[in-house]
Amino acid sequence: MGELANCSKCHALFIKTKFRDICDACYKEEEKAFETVYNFLRKRENRTATLTEVVKGTGVSEELILKFIRQRRIQLTHYPNLGYSCEKCGTIIREGKLCENCTMELKREIERLHKYNEEKSQGNRQATYYSFDPEK
Repeated sequence: MGELANCSKCHALFIKTKFRDICDACYKEEEKAFETVYNFLRKRENRTATLTEVVKGTGVSEELILKFIRQRRIQLTHYPNLGYSCEKCGTIIREGKLCENCTMELKREIERLHKYNEEKSQGNRQATYYSFDPEK
């Protein structure tokens, strides 16, 4: 079951579910915007449009178009010049959340952290003696 929440766009009360985070009125507006973007991209001459060109051609905000891409409602395989920003560096990517360079950097950092933890745990292996005081 959903929970009562305020719409992030118009602040109206609605029942939030795992499928919707906005009210019905705003959802209908988003659907109209999606139809506008989808119809624009379906035209053969617009299939190679960049994100900026789609925004100019449809009047739909860049954030909303990126939301459609992240929700995979717009399949990037059909539109070679569309993409979205890497969440770390801002490079235009077509899949995932991080670009290849940021992914490799993150993997190197994780490996470095694992090595550091291994060295630290091996260095601290000292014999520990406990004393037991029966009077306490």
